[in-house]
Amino acid sequence: MYRRFVKISLVLVYLVIIAGAMVRMTGSGMGCPDWPKCFGYYIPPTTATELEWEPGRNFKKGQVIIHEQALQVAKTDFKTSQSYNPSNWQPYTKHDYATFNVWHTWIEYINRLFGALAGVAIFIMALFSIKKWRTSNRVTLLSWLSVFLLGFQAWLGATVVYSVLDPIKITIHMVMALVIVAVLLYLLYFSKEHHEIYFASTKFKILLLVALILTLIQVVLGTQVREFVDTQIDIIGYTARSLWLENPTLEFYLHRSFSVIVVLINLLLWYLNRNKKFGFRKLNLLILLLFAEAFTGIAMYYFDFPFLSQPLHLILASLFFGLQFYILLEAFQSHNPNGTREPKSL
Repeated sequence: MYRRFVKISLVLVYLVIIAGAMVRMTGSGMGCPDWPKCFGYYIPPTTATELEWEPGRNFKKGQVIIHEQALQVAKTDFKTSQSYNPSNWQPYTKHDYATFNVWHTWIEYINRLFGALAGVAIFIMALFSIKKWRTSNRVTLLSWLSVFLLGFQAWLGATVVYSVLDPIKITIHMVMALVIVAVLLYLLYFSKEHHEIYFASTKFKILLLVALILTLIQVVLGTQVREFVDTQIDIIGYTARSLWLENPTLEFYLHRSFSVIVVLINLLLWYLNRNKKFGFRKLNLLILLLFAEAFTGIAMYYFDFPFLSQPLHLILASLFFGLQFYILLEAFQSHNPNGTREPKSL
């Protein structure tokens, strides 16, 4: 049962990443201007009229309206009279963003909903891990660490909203999602009863570790490029796609140059694995993901951001990182061709 919930948790975390990619593509990051509720509701509004003041209407404490282009929060439960009474309301002070777009709101809400489901699954996983304390306290500790990390990730999500999508906070938010993926993959791998036996040299393992670090650097650079694109969209609009990368920043050139290094080092790993017969079959899938990732990047630059190319680029990157990390776990638990160490098991 424990391993089943590790898998469920991992799938849900990836769904959060996918939903987050859709939030970025559609510009829905401020679809819910407050946190953890959405305009003060557990289930967000579907029409703008729900956020308008009107006489004879019941409001509950914490519910939000947009009044004179500003967010106003109900101080307590009350029913409105025939005229607007400022004493019943207090201004929302986290930021001054006060726009309602039903599509943006619900896209962001679905992202948060997946996050909540992932939190429930990880918490249940942690509860099941208590039974493993005597035989493997590392499983229990890492499982509860996952609960803490997801809570921290939720807090980061709140700070992203309060900062009105600050680029640095968005980058940290993305990196933390990959950290959670890594912890869950670690638990998934070591909760297996039997491991395949691989043979890998120390140099091959170090090269895998370097490749993983380069992938993380690429992700960080990619988020910076995406922030530049978002700024360009705000300035010149969605229709002028060909102009989004007309005058890119240094981060763009670093990201593009690093992509060549990432491709070459992973192709080298694939060649060594094949030539030395180390047996890491997942490297074949990793190379397919690598080329798919490169293709979406090329499509965005040379073909003016085709539909879904942006979220696909992010989703493929997160899948690539996860698979790369899992292969790294297999490699570091493998035999050395000159040694006899057996794979460890939790």
